[in-house]
Amino acid sequence: MKDVAAQAAVGLKTVSRVVNGEPGVTPETEKRVLEAIEALGFRRNDSARVLRKGRTATVGLVLEDLADPFYGPLNRAVEEVARAHGALLINGSSAEDPERERELALALCARRVDGLIVIPAGNDHRYLEPEMRAGVATVFVDRPAGGIDADVVLSDNFGGARGGVAHLIAGGHRRIGFIGDHPRIHTATERLRGYRAAMAEAGLAVAGSWISLGSTDPDRVAAAARSMLGAGPEPVTAVFAGNNRVTVTVVRVLAALERPVALVGFDDFELADLLRPGVTVVAQDPAALGRVATDRLFQRLAGAGLPPSRTELPTRLVPRGSGEIPPAP
Repeated sequence: MKDVAAQAAVGLKTVSRVVNGEPGVTPETEKRVLEAIEALGFRRNDSARVLRKGRTATVGLVLEDLADPFYGPLNRAVEEVARAHGALLINGSSAEDPERERELALALCARRVDGLIVIPAGNDHRYLEPEMRAGVATVFVDRPAGGIDADVVLSDNFGGARGGVAHLIAGGHRRIGFIGDHPRIHTATERLRGYRAAMAEAGLAVAGSWISLGSTDPDRVAAAARSMLGAGPEPVTAVFAGNNRVTVTVVRVLAALERPVALVGFDDFELADLLRPGVTVVAQDPAALGRVATDRLFQRLAGAGLPPSRTELPTRLVPRGSGEIPPAP
């Protein structure tokens, strides 16, 4: 800053005002300071700024898997809102591992992020209580926190699954399979609950062989699909897939069958509309999840003394053909 001040023939306070966007500097002086900054390659020392102001202007985002297409729009929305508030986003993947989630969240806190947005992998988040008491604003997305009261922004997993299964029932299906994620995951259990509710409301019994929860590994999902599609004299005539990774694997299994089987998946995915038939899905809005969660985070950072809230965003059914295949006569 001394070098910039000397080159621009101004005082240190003037340089500080220009760098921090503060008033009190004439346009001519500001132009001279900016030219000096450009010529000397000056960069503000954010470490020193943190020590002085106690804020880092950074936000941490803990995702399940950065490679999952669902999280791309969510990540981008968080970044855009953070950027509008002059904050930098730092993110990482938990790989659906609760211990890795804990390590990553605490590592971000150790680097003094101002706030955290967490998509939980685990069911116990009491480890974040000291950080939250210390002022780290924290919002959970897609799944609620476990063991603590905190803001959470969710999709209507129960209602979306119930609507998707009801759509299959309205098309004449009575034997409908459900393939979902690990039962410890909130979204998986809520979507299963929606499936059961739709079947019960239609007065339809559910055989144990029609439900499979577990890893989204393609081999596991394919085996589950083949099992329920070939279960005895009355196999399922339709499948409800619990997330986009499950849906893609089920599409591959169905492509090898000679008989038509209806399919509705939870989560949209790329090229779903270009397949033949197009894949009917219950679509979430991941970008809206990210925006709403980050807006809430910055409300907390602005000092809003609000009680923890639960926000649930609607889903929508997108019929494209696969969910409208009637049961075989």
